[in-house]
Amino acid sequence: MLMKIWPKETHLNFMSLRMAGTLFSLLMLTASIFFLGTRGLNFGVDFAGGTAMELNATETINESTVRAAIPFSADVNAAVGTDARKIVVVKFGEAPEALLGPEFQALSAAEKEERASGATNELVVRNLVEKLGIDPATDLLKNDTVGPKVSKELFRDGITALVVALILMLAYIWYRFEWQFSVGAVAALAHDVIITLGVFSALQLEFNLTTIAALLTIIGYSMNDTVVVFDRVREERRKYKKMADRDVINLSLNSTLSRTLLTSGTTLLALLAIFFLGGPVLRGMSFALIWGIVIGTYSSIFIASSIVLSLGMDLTKKTVDDTPGFQGV
Repeated sequence: MLMKIWPKETHLNFMSLRMAGTLFSLLMLTASIFFLGTRGLNFGVDFAGGTAMELNATETINESTVRAAIPFSADVNAAVGTDARKIVVVKFGEAPEALLGPEFQALSAAEKEERASGATNELVVRNLVEKLGIDPATDLLKNDTVGPKVSKELFRDGITALVVALILMLAYIWYRFEWQFSVGAVAALAHDVIITLGVFSALQLEFNLTTIAALLTIIGYSMNDTVVVFDRVREERRKYKKMADRDVINLSLNSTLSRTLLTSGTTLLALLAIFFLGGPVLRGMSFALIWGIVIGTYSSIFIASSIVLSLGMDLTKKTVDDTPGFQGV
């Protein structure tokens, strides 16, 4: 339907809005850095350490009774599991030492750090059994504990994966095109990741391993979008050697616009279904992907292309025969 109602040719002057786009991006980047610096990220159990439990919800096992049964502060919420079953989600860190008993208090500092998460988990399970009569075999659907050492390693590995992905993308675009395109593409990717992190910080959405996976997916999706545009820019530049760079980029963006909207639109439909129907476990990841597709499409047009225009295009090093066209999706 979109292909039928969309004009065969569009003549939108995207580059006339590049300064407005740059200012808008600088505003978003400044806000993102501010939120990251002042509020930080709401780390999930994967990165902050602690325990995540899921309990089968019943008349006696509900949000209020579970919260009352745990003798220290814990995050307790009612939710619907992936199998449509009603559940109670419980997340907590380490309990105060006084609640963990004299044997724990007699341990050395290193032993306390190593055993605190496990001791807290045992304390909570014991209280739930004694006060609510839960059966761990049937009512305790999930019980995952991550210690502080492991959580730090997971966070470090996740950030390393993001940095390595950006470096490899830089190298690929530099080899595939020219350095101007490489700078534009990687700047757009960094722009997308930082602003996405800023949104997670501003809204205090949980940041965990699935969010890292979503960010890596955003990097790949945005890069695919950018490469399609860049390949068309290169082809049009060689076809219209006397045309101004600004007009070449506008022509390329207009010729790939229908493809961009169709791809982004259909992907968003699937992600919106996951966001609203997939339950709380998938909500953070699906939100990151939805936001990432929107900001990635925007950055491919107004950030990556604008940087290439500012740096200039030198396509004299390779011929059309030397570099075949990109076969994108």
